[in-house]
Amino acid sequence: MNLRSILLHPDLRLRKTCAEVGRVTPDIDALAADMLATMYDAPGIGLAAPQVGVLSRLLVMDCTKDPTAERQPMVLIDPQVEWSSEAQNVYEEGCLSIPDHYAEVTRPAEVRVRWTGLDGATHEREFDGLWATCVQHEIDHLNGKLFIDHIGPMKRQMITRKMEKLKREMARG
Repeated sequence: MNLRSILLHPDLRLRKTCAEVGRVTPDIDALAADMLATMYDAPGIGLAAPQVGVLSRLLVMDCTKDPTAERQPMVLIDPQVEWSSEAQNVYEEGCLSIPDHYAEVTRPAEVRVRWTGLDGATHEREFDGLWATCVQHEIDHLNGKLFIDHIGPMKRQMITRKMEKLKREMARG
């Protein structure tokens, strides 16, 4: 299990639509393990493969925020939203690829998602609350979308400019 580097916005790889994984292989198992370790280390509640430079439809998440509670890691391969509620939820979202920036995003309050698990079987589950927000946020990544695409253009441009500046400063060392 290896920690992977998380790409920072703006990066063209974060804007690409990811390819389906299809078959679960040892490489996919290893990628999922690396992504979970990277997500927990960050720390975050979700991470999509393009955020670590892999353009495959795979995401990991664990919305258990209580440090005393048992972890509930999930690996979703080729996830698809099968249904979403008309009821909406507003949540202040952040992103490991856009550190220290947050914005309120409105999304469906509940979603039903179908995916392939590491066991190769098809799974389906309804998510609500933070889990629903997180799974939709991560599926957006697989489609080349970021949470800032759900906010106004002025705030999106301001965040992008700050991230460009951060990346320049990091490159200087």
